[in-house]
Amino acid sequence: MAQSDLNWEQAILERAGQQRADHHCGSLIQPRGARQARSVRSRLQPQDTGLNGILLVGVGAMGLILYAELMDFAFGMSISVYVLLAILLAATLSSVAGFAFSAICGALLVHLMNGPLQIVELMVVCSIAIQTLSVWAIRDAVEWKSLSTFLIGGILSLPIGVYLLWHVKPRSFALLMGVFLISYGAIMLFRKPTTLRRNFGRVGDMLSGLVGGITGGFAGFPGAFVTIWCGLKGWDKKQQRGVFQPFILIMQVLTLAVIKATSAHSHHHEPLGYGEFAYVPAALMGTWFGLGIFGRLSDRQFAIAVNLLLITSGIGLFL
Repeated sequence: MAQSDLNWEQAILERAGQQRADHHCGSLIQPRGARQARSVRSRLQPQDTGLNGILLVGVGAMGLILYAELMDFAFGMSISVYVLLAILLAATLSSVAGFAFSAICGALLVHLMNGPLQIVELMVVCSIAIQTLSVWAIRDAVEWKSLSTFLIGGILSLPIGVYLLWHVKPRSFALLMGVFLISYGAIMLFRKPTTLRRNFGRVGDMLSGLVGGITGGFAGFPGAFVTIWCGLKGWDKKQQRGVFQPFILIMQVLTLAVIKATSAHSHHHEPLGYGEFAYVPAALMGTWFGLGIFGRLSDRQFAIAVNLLLITSGIGLFL
């Protein structure tokens, strides 16, 4: 056999061996990577749909009913099942987008509880639990430099919101909150994607924070105007969430602290206790359900559903 033929056969054998080696390595490495990718996706995107999702929510509601009975039996703590279910519903709807919990929850609790102070305090406590998880998840995207300007405005106006909370009558509270919910829902539902032609810089950021501080102290809802303003600035979703979610969390922590401090010295209300923390499990459970719904709805579908619900809830406050 000629030397050239031997070299040709040897080259073929070497190439076949390399192909087998590549295939063998691929069978060991690539499926594992694929399995890992599928595993991550399976954790982030729930696989249950339709009837399974409804059954899951039903089981969660039953669990909260049993939880209320257990707290009453074991600790003598009376927990309203209706309030638990309202928090569960509000947390489920709001957790898809990461905001609007207080707007939805407030529209429900105003018919289930007496006194705007107790309503706002309960909403703030539950929202803090929800936002803490959300902020931790996006901690790498937090825009601390931009956030500081919003916070300055919010901190300056927060006492105004709490003052209104102490002195506004419950019926006026319901009407004002109804107007706010309808206006906010209509703006978010019908506005077109637009950006500001003029960059107002830190002044605009601080003014939106000022409004957020008032609505946060008065209604436990500090994020609406900051969210709208961030969208008008033309920021992408990551930039927006890196500002409005930590803003909501920090403002609600401050709101709760101011309410606790002023309630002890107020002549209009008795000092508040800490029973609202017993409702946090409903908020966390609703957050989990909301993330599951997020995996099955488009952004447009969710935006339409939530904003229509906000408008409907606002109208319900006038009835």
